[in-house]
Amino acid sequence: MSENIILTTGTYDLIKDHVRRKKVTPREEELLLGQLKKATQVLRKNLPEDIVSINRKITYKDHTNNEQKTILLVGPEKAKTSKNKISVLSDEGIAMVGYKVGDIIEWPAKKGNLKLEILKVEEEV
Repeated sequence: MSENIILTTGTYDLIKDHVRRKKVTPREEELLLGQLKKATQVLRKNLPEDIVSINRKITYKDHTNNEQKTILLVGPEKAKTSKNKISVLSDEGIAMVGYKVGDIIEWPAKKGNLKLEILKVEEEV
């Protein structure tokens, strides 16, 4: 798994605000603050292509139920789970954002621990 996540400045601020508003569990807050402290912030144009970010299509494997899913990661206001548009602030979104293809993330989500493997990241066209 990657040591440090890479985030656009906008995504960094969004997550920081989400934590500040206490929208996460104490365990998630601890993990997120630790990640944010070490995160590399970049402009969107400098974001590597294999990094999970808003407006990117992510294919991942959920190791807890052995399912593979493809979703579009979006800002919270554009989320539509029926259309596989998942908010960056959802359990899966917040677990994967900033990580890259090949990473396996274990995350203490509200609905139970997640274990997600990022298989593919594509720019949304």
